[in-house]
Amino acid sequence: MKRAAELRPVSDWSDFVRGHCLRELLGPRRPDEAPSRIAASPDGQHLFLLWNQPASPARLVAFQRRLGTDAGDLERSWQPPQPPVVGLLFLESCVGAAFWVLTVVWEQGRTELWRFVPATGWRLLQSLELCCGARARIVSICNWGSRLVWCEERPPLKVQQTPEKRAFRYCICTRDLQIGENGAQLSPLRIVLHNSPAYQVLASPSGVFLVPTPSTFSGVAKCVLIWRSENSDIVVAAPSRGCISTKVLNPGREVDFKKFILGYVGILASMEILDIHSCSLSTSKGLFLVTSLGTVDLVQPNGLWRPVFDFGESALTPGKEVQLKVFGDILACLLGGVLCLVDLNSRQLLEKKLLSAEMLFLDSHAEEEEAATVQLLAPDGIYHLDFSGTDKDNQPEPTLVEMVFEEACKYYQRRSLSSSQLTVEKLKKGDMFQAPIALSSILCYSLASKDKRSGALPEPYARLLSTMQLELQSYQNLEFLKSCVVGASKREVDSYGEELVEQELNRLLHLDLNRENLVYMNTIFSSFPVASWKAIQNHLQLQQNGDGLLVARATPDVWKKILGGPVPRLCKQEASLNGVVPLFELICLSLYQFKPKWLPRFVELSQQYVGTSWAYNKEGPEGGIPLYKRALAVLTRKSSCSAAYPEMEIELLLCSQRPKAILQAMDLLIHHRRWQRVMDTAEKFSRLSPLLNKEIFIVLLREFAQHRALDPYLNTLWELHPADLSTSEILSIIQQHLPQTELDQSPFLPDGAPQLTVGLLKPLLHRLTCCSDDQDEIYADVLQGPSFPPPTPPRHQQVASKTAPAQEEHVQRTEPLHNHTQGMLFKGV
Repeated sequence: MKRAAELRPVSDWSDFVRGHCLRELLGPRRPDEAPSRIAASPDGQHLFLLWNQPASPARLVAFQRRLGTDAGDLERSWQPPQPPVVGLLFLESCVGAAFWVLTVVWEQGRTELWRFVPATGWRLLQSLELCCGARARIVSICNWGSRLVWCEERPPLKVQQTPEKRAFRYCICTRDLQIGENGAQLSPLRIVLHNSPAYQVLASPSGVFLVPTPSTFSGVAKCVLIWRSENSDIVVAAPSRGCISTKVLNPGREVDFKKFILGYVGILASMEILDIHSCSLSTSKGLFLVTSLGTVDLVQPNGLWRPVFDFGESALTPGKEVQLKVFGDILACLLGGVLCLVDLNSRQLLEKKLLSAEMLFLDSHAEEEEAATVQLLAPDGIYHLDFSGTDKDNQPEPTLVEMVFEEACKYYQRRSLSSSQLTVEKLKKGDMFQAPIALSSILCYSLASKDKRSGALPEPYARLLSTMQLELQSYQNLEFLKSCVVGASKREVDSYGEELVEQELNRLLHLDLNRENLVYMNTIFSSFPVASWKAIQNHLQLQQNGDGLLVARATPDVWKKILGGPVPRLCKQEASLNGVVPLFELICLSLYQFKPKWLPRFVELSQQYVGTSWAYNKEGPEGGIPLYKRALAVLTRKSSCSAAYPEMEIELLLCSQRPKAILQAMDLLIHHRRWQRVMDTAEKFSRLSPLLNKEIFIVLLREFAQHRALDPYLNTLWELHPADLSTSEILSIIQQHLPQTELDQSPFLPDGAPQLTVGLLKPLLHRLTCCSDDQDEIYADVLQGPSFPPPTPPRHQQVASKTAPAQEEHVQRTEPLHNHTQGMLFKGV
């Protein structure tokens, strides 16, 4: 139901002391004569006007509401030699009648604390110096409770510097300021971030946002940093990527920005510069950013980056900031002379209100944001924007319908051959797409209670509803379970988590695993690791057979979802920065965490399924990066420093059964001097192919020539000798890898010497000699042939019958001669 916003006057300046003067100062003036900032005190009893233009002297004037006694107003001005004012803050004070203290901060770090006493008026409580160096300059400052946080420029002693070095001469500093009855006390200066670019600092209850400014170095002005002191970490967030990374800070140690950002150079190079037009902070929601294209984004303290609304580039006025305020679930935006109201839940534009005069938002506080109230300041007074009334005649479409059409836009846009952008308005106007209309009608009908249903569904929609009834019921149960998890205690979350993860994983495995779904799946695995592991076991049906081997009885559809998704690049830096890994990598991490012995076998089963399912398909995962390399890449980023990783790396290389991987595994085993495992691996995998057998034998022969660690395994080594490796080749390999020896050695070597002797080679040489004799005997049988060629077969049957008696007669005549000749030969012998 749409809320009708009405402007109601609250004050016409008559309730302020010197209200006529206030009206004159806020009247029509030139832009350089208008106040730079207008702020209200936390109790709403004082109004502050600050002029801070570079060409004119700085001036601060405070106006007080009439409280029965006129205690006097505050008016201060400073001549041009005085640096400009960079901060007008209200710090908490638990002592005295006023619970707040006005804090004026100048660019060079000078700070004045002013307290208002109803009986006597304004009193200068104390003057402080925030910066430690005389050359320091404050760029931006905010307060986080009683803590001051600011971005400070520290010009170097060397005047001539490159633009890149000048861009990183800032630091983020903080100090606690405890205010008492008669003064204040500053804590020692702490530097959170040094060698930093220029940032605008904005503080919320959950953290401090570091927002790039126009003077920020363009190479790093692509993300927002969030310093969360309670968690002792810094979150890096960027548009369309959300939380890129979270760096945990060491207590008492400052962070070098150059070293910190070095790990994100690859991902920053692929991102566009944040062209920020305006920004505003909400104490309950987060940071709102308005880009130069007119889009409004919400950045939450945990790094979540959420689009809110798109006003378009034409809605922005050059040179004027867009003012944003959040009140309840409504975002109020001042775009010049137009007030726009946006629902943060549905991201719909509720109302556009044309203002009769130029207005400004008054600074609000957490109490005001909880209530649906907005205060605007105009030259003729203060107005209150009220949402209490409702317009029953003008009801917007349900949020569910809008979500259906947004998803339909994405679906049709991916499958469209046209370059034009498809919008929800175009989808609603045309009658070409009936599916979103039908689905929205079915959803609204099924989710509405029986007494609120407007009528019966049309016959085609009713048939679709009967088909979708079970799916809709499962989704309703899933949403109910999510609501239970949100409102549950910490103990109840564990019990709800297993069922929630089971259902969510089942739902995601039936969808396209695009980036959005993968991000959500990564969140599930990181938030509920134990429940995710149990859900993976159920969906893949992972269990051990009678021989103790892992078997997976997953359906082909599940295998295709796991292995057929987008394959990442083997760029460790980029992948670690994205933080989003495919489902296969998530399962590998879960196996490594809870059942590491199953991981090599799981990779082997995955390779077997890839070989059978994508044997003739170039689009399969086998055409890209091998699965064992993907598993190794994700484990390297997560657990390269653990003690169990080297053994897991060897097992994954061996389970691939690829020649290069097997040789790499043998190199690792040799490096760790695990000789028994080396020989067992060589004996096992040398049977795969003669070429691999030859490579393994050459590797072992090199090690045999260099040291004596393989001497106990020589019998096994000689059994691996390939038949096509000659004696000269073996001796050449040995000679090339013999260790360097000194010239003046004694003729008799001591016990345990690493040098190779002829006695160790004797069994191999004898084996080579026997092999050569066996080969000669084989070829000798081939070279021996009959003394006479076999008789020529008959050409024709008739000729054969005629010549048969003649041949028989010839044989009878020659047989005695042949016997006589053979007898003479034997006699001579």
